[in-house]
Amino acid sequence: MRKNKILIALLVQACLASASATGQTGRPPPLPEEEMAVERLTPPDGNRLYVTDFVFNHMVDGRIHVVDGKAGRFLGQVVSGYGALTTVSADGKSIYLATTYYPRLYRGKRSDVVEVHDAETLELKAEIDIPAKKAQAASYRSMLVPSSDGRFLYVQNATPATSVTVVDLQAGKFVAEVPTPGCWSIQAWSQGHRFSTICGDGTLLTITLDEAGQPKNRERSARFFDPDKDPIYVHPEMRGDERYFVSYNGNVYQVGLSGEQPVFQVPWPLLDARDRKQAWRPGGMQVTTMHRASGTLYVNMHDQGAEGSHKNPSKEVWAFDVDSRKRVARIPSNGAISLVASQGETPLLYLLNVERGEILARRIAKGYPVQTKMTGVGETSIFMEVR
Repeated sequence: MRKNKILIALLVQACLASASATGQTGRPPPLPEEEMAVERLTPPDGNRLYVTDFVFNHMVDGRIHVVDGKAGRFLGQVVSGYGALTTVSADGKSIYLATTYYPRLYRGKRSDVVEVHDAETLELKAEIDIPAKKAQAASYRSMLVPSSDGRFLYVQNATPATSVTVVDLQAGKFVAEVPTPGCWSIQAWSQGHRFSTICGDGTLLTITLDEAGQPKNRERSARFFDPDKDPIYVHPEMRGDERYFVSYNGNVYQVGLSGEQPVFQVPWPLLDARDRKQAWRPGGMQVTTMHRASGTLYVNMHDQGAEGSHKNPSKEVWAFDVDSRKRVARIPSNGAISLVASQGETPLLYLLNVERGEILARRIAKGYPVQTKMTGVGETSIFMEVR
């Protein structure tokens, strides 16, 4: 009995001590208030990836995933609305997207806007209304393109009639719509306010704008490829004023966009006789990339290709020296549909597998050793850009 009394006394003392510590209410004291802040990202180092995720199962909720490609580390995310076209400014300071919003997610009055986000904070800096004509299309690099001086932003439209919206980024407003009937994609020239677009008859239509962003001249080129026999992917690789378009059948069409008119080189093949016998073909979404300093063109390739296999994931990535027009390497692929190469002191080749959300980074060096591998980057991530 005496032991029970002692135990009860100890319990009472413990309760009194707890009550004293927590106050008369019996609740613990409130935690100190947290201060909300926005963490700024470090400046881009040439290996920051911007990964466009269409989230196909709920497309009104698109995202851009921001990733440190060299370290294999997730940095942040930008919500991009429905079917956004995305790109990054040449200096890496701004993220541009042209997107669509509906007040009831999938219905109601459609609103199309260009958004400008700060690449350090990912915060919205500007929103510019544009005509509700933006192409509801995959965000190939030639769908949303800044002018060479960064003043204008060109947006691909489809209603399904094709045209290009011109946005003045300095003034923060829509300034023009340029009809481009029968032509698709935007190829900005490296000088002046000019862009070309690929037409269904195998020609280029080149439009020159005045200082206000209004079209003042239109010129149609000669035919440079046969769209029935050898169609080309609309996203070329750029090296100076030269553009390198790869065709579905594995040929390279080199186009110079400088001077007064486009200059077309004689096409050259990616495949030799043995490759053709094994039916190797390019495939994927972002099929090619270029390491500009070395003049190396990388191409997603798959064997047993056929009509309609032009979006198949790659079995290998082939590297070509564009000056000698020779293949210099065959690199194992992770089933990539998209490629991008960084351009800095430690350049990396990034391979994106959409099914696993896997980004495999290989060093652009002898043997292409693996640098990092990330998985689970988005739900249906299909495009990458690097700064």
